[in-house]
Amino acid sequence: MFKKILLVFTAIILVSCNASKPVIVTSKSAPLKPKAEIVRTTKKPYTKSTVTPKSSNSNQAKADDKSNESEVIVSTSRTRVTNDVIKDYIYQFKDIAMGNMRTYGIPASIILAQGILESGAGRGDLATRSNNHFGIKCHVGWAGESVRHDDDSAQECFRKYDNPSESFKDHALFLTGRSRYSKLFTLSKGDYKAWARGLRAAGYATDPKYPDKLISYIDRYGLSEYDSMVLDVNYVSNERQIVEELTITTRNSRPNNLGSYVVQKGDTLYSISKKFELKVEDLKKKNNLSDNTLSIGQRLVVN
Repeated sequence: MFKKILLVFTAIILVSCNASKPVIVTSKSAPLKPKAEIVRTTKKPYTKSTVTPKSSNSNQAKADDKSNESEVIVSTSRTRVTNDVIKDYIYQFKDIAMGNMRTYGIPASIILAQGILESGAGRGDLATRSNNHFGIKCHVGWAGESVRHDDDSAQECFRKYDNPSESFKDHALFLTGRSRYSKLFTLSKGDYKAWARGLRAAGYATDPKYPDKLISYIDRYGLSEYDSMVLDVNYVSNERQIVEELTITTRNSRPNNLGSYVVQKGDTLYSISKKFELKVEDLKKKNNLSDNTLSIGQRLVVN
């Protein structure tokens, strides 16, 4: 009996001890996340990429063949011509231009440049219809033939000639016979730039860029060399032109498509006139010749 009482007493003591202890609550901690690996990068400096353009076969071909390049000449009409057409025009009329320079005192370079610009190198509408190579209008006192052509105004009156050489001669007479152009003849015959500006100042053309256009043709095609030939001052022909002249001389024993003939060894005005069924006086008139003197390589108008 005593043992039972002792056991009960011991159990009560144990229970009371356990009840006095604080309760500890534990929770399962979340697992630690692994630290992310830090990757350090170095920013590359910016460099501008360059692209080498591919060469164009068509552009290369154009560069290799300058003779086929064309341009639009705007005068009394818009005319597209190639470099070869302009060169042919120069070869056909250079002798007439130099002859007019000797006779009238107008630089050959100016005559040729004006002819190229005003006539579209002989291919313009006014030149082909009326042989008017300088855009000269009828003006008061003109008794010759005329054509109507749109220019600054509609259907203006322009002079008409039987052949281009008459137009070249009338151009010279037009400048020498009018007082407003008199200042031009006080200028040096070798100063084509002053002549180009003087023509514009005297009212020959209304285009403010007219002098620059003339100067451009003179510089591009070496037209001042013909002035030097007439003046006999420091004239040195370039090798390319010599080759071209010789080539044309050898291949032209008959008129070319522009109606000209290159004088060969042994030719006379009489023999040439017979060859082309012309009178000697007509041949001289077409080429503004004052006598029967000819030189080998000289180009004559025979159309």
